[in-house]
Amino acid sequence: MIRILTVEDEVIIRTALKRLLEKNGYQVDEAGSVKEALDSYDLGDFDLIISDLRLPGAPGTDLIAKSGDTPVLIMTSYASMRSAVDSMKMGAVDYIAKPFDHEEMLNTVQRITELHQLHREDDIIEISDTTFIELPKMVGSCAPMKRVYKHVKKSAPTDCNILIHGETGTGKELIARAIHQLSHRTNREVICVNCAAIPETLIESELFGYEKGAFTGANTNRIGLIEAANHGTLFLDEIGELPLEAQARLLRFLQEGEIRRIGSVETQEVDVRVIAATHRNLKALSEKGEFRQDLFYRLNVMQITLPPLRDRGKDVLEIASNFLQKTCDKMNKPEAHFTPKAIQALTTYHWPGNIRELENVIERAVILSDSEEIDYDLFDIDMELVQLETLDGDMEVSAARAANNTLKDSNEEGLSLEDYFQRFILEHQDQMSETDLARKLGVSRKCLWERRQRLGIPRKKAKTSGA
Repeated sequence: MIRILTVEDEVIIRTALKRLLEKNGYQVDEAGSVKEALDSYDLGDFDLIISDLRLPGAPGTDLIAKSGDTPVLIMTSYASMRSAVDSMKMGAVDYIAKPFDHEEMLNTVQRITELHQLHREDDIIEISDTTFIELPKMVGSCAPMKRVYKHVKKSAPTDCNILIHGETGTGKELIARAIHQLSHRTNREVICVNCAAIPETLIESELFGYEKGAFTGANTNRIGLIEAANHGTLFLDEIGELPLEAQARLLRFLQEGEIRRIGSVETQEVDVRVIAATHRNLKALSEKGEFRQDLFYRLNVMQITLPPLRDRGKDVLEIASNFLQKTCDKMNKPEAHFTPKAIQALTTYHWPGNIRELENVIERAVILSDSEEIDYDLFDIDMELVQLETLDGDMEVSAARAANNTLKDSNEEGLSLEDYFQRFILEHQDQMSETDLARKLGVSRKCLWERRQRLGIPRKKAKTSGA
């Protein structure tokens, strides 16, 4: 059973969190401060530590340096996002803003503990500094990427076929080139083929070549891409888009190590290392007859799975900073840096386009920026998917968070959520309608009315003109 330590001085929050986690199958221990956690437990015995940022005596971030390999998830109020970002720089695996809804907490805990289990089960080795020098484009040190580095390092010196799986934009071609660079074929060609970009009628002639007169328009002999990669590496991107007829010929090449040009009666031996990549589930496609099962097993000698950017934790900041520096250098612009809100946007956005989208976002921001500060409003992303402090400095609470949680939250002045509602309504009801107040607070008009009743705040009567 996964074991979690919660460190929180507010008894109400600690109890509610313990109840939520235990209800979903986790073993939970508690502490009210950093000192109590260190005195009562061996932090290495846990799969995850969930700690509030502000604790009596010492901040929750003090647990990061003492937790060893155990990941630390920091809880913080919306008004303390700057500190949350600093926590990630100190080594926290992630942060979660309070008040949080139950689903968000459970999803975050599941993601972190699964990655931690993966780290333990695979006995991931540390990659030497020389490896990173040899592969300067590979950035990130989260647990799933360490697993990728391990598999690259172990498989590269061999000649086994490799299947790289990952969403679009996760860097599959970069990994293929890294494998080639670390192999004994590094001084030979690496030929990259996007199977989805070649028309179905041309794919076989592109891969295998053809003899003069083999078909209309074949005016000369032409070598194929497989032959061009002889003694080197052939990278077949989007292999799942390859037509079944071409799959059959590719299978023979993998089995026999020989090819035959279209229109030729002679075969020739070739020595080619094959790396394939896809974002599709080839095993499922093979079971439906949409991809040859025998070809799938030939390619899948070694599978390397690339994590999506949203699952790479603090790697996002490292990659974004790397892109920022390179883009500034390329455009001859002064060294720039991200604002706190830009960092929040980078670390809370879902990144459906993965690393490719992140690179494009950073390049666009650098082009549009008029100063050395890169703020979030320069990012061309869906801001509805980003958690940010409101621009006037107040804390904005969504309806889901307000309705699903009874946990206390604090802003800069230490106000409870109820205090915050009361202060906000009293300060703004003269200038704002009930609809505007409800929208600003992130609740419905009915919820606003109910809170007025509970807090004893009558609606401001409309002024009437004298007779």
